[in-house]
Amino acid sequence: MRLLTPLIEQRADPCIYRHTDGYYYFTASVPAYDRVELRRARTIEELPQATPITAWLKPETGPYSELIWAPEIHFRQGAWYIYFAAAPSREIKHRLFQHRMYVICCKDANPVEGQWQFLGQIDTGIDTFCLDATTFEHRGQLYYVWAQKDNQIEGNSNLYIATMDTPDKISSAPVLLSKPEFDWETRGFWVNEGPSVLTRHGKVFISYSASATDENYAMGLLWADENANLLDPQSWHKLKEPVLQSCFEHQVYGPGHNSFTVSADGSTDLLVYHARTYTEIVGDPLWDPNRHTYVKALRWDDNGMPVFGRPSLQE
Repeated sequence: MRLLTPLIEQRADPCIYRHTDGYYYFTASVPAYDRVELRRARTIEELPQATPITAWLKPETGPYSELIWAPEIHFRQGAWYIYFAAAPSREIKHRLFQHRMYVICCKDANPVEGQWQFLGQIDTGIDTFCLDATTFEHRGQLYYVWAQKDNQIEGNSNLYIATMDTPDKISSAPVLLSKPEFDWETRGFWVNEGPSVLTRHGKVFISYSASATDENYAMGLLWADENANLLDPQSWHKLKEPVLQSCFEHQVYGPGHNSFTVSADGSTDLLVYHARTYTEIVGDPLWDPNRHTYVKALRWDDNGMPVFGRPSLQE
């Protein structure tokens, strides 16, 4: 049994992407929630020592000047894109947590040395709280998956999918894929958020996170056949039980908001996620900085389903 230690401390909502140039790119929420940070390294093990750069710094005021959350980096249609959520200043909305989703772009080969351009808001056609955008390509079509509140559905956020014509514009109506409904999804908050996509073994998988961001935070799983219509909710299946949850034995709590990457030789899928090492949080868990980035091997069973294991163990 090999216990895990954090890869990078105090980095929540981690995203690690391995590009065709052989480098790994890392971004995550920083404790100050004030910027989009990016780092680059030849190996995952070198990412903690890589010097981070600020790809984008929030303005002092305005519609995207508070609580910069969950940046995620992708290379689409020949350019780099980072999607993130941001809230307006309190002078505009008079309260926090009115997030919308935004995107920045870099057309240079090396995004750590290149120039990033703010492209603006990703309009989903629903003007409510939203966050945690990801994109994926499947059979020549670009898709957008994200979390958003529906005022007609109980809870804080649900999961949606839509097509995209370009990496900064949705081209179809949002389709509801999942909402909080099970006990483990509704502890503290009714939440489905943090989607991440992996296509393997003839299936398209979407992992996601649920419940409050304390020790109740856990991960669930949706999947569809790779030949199915991904915009049809009936194409998707949802597990009733979480696939990754707190390990009280080894004191790794609230695992979630994951991304997927691969080992350097491409032989092993890797699960990237954040978790805490204690449960006694003073005040709102969102302001506790100690959600750390972990990386572990993702295994597969004989039916082609992912085996997440325990957040405290290497396998």
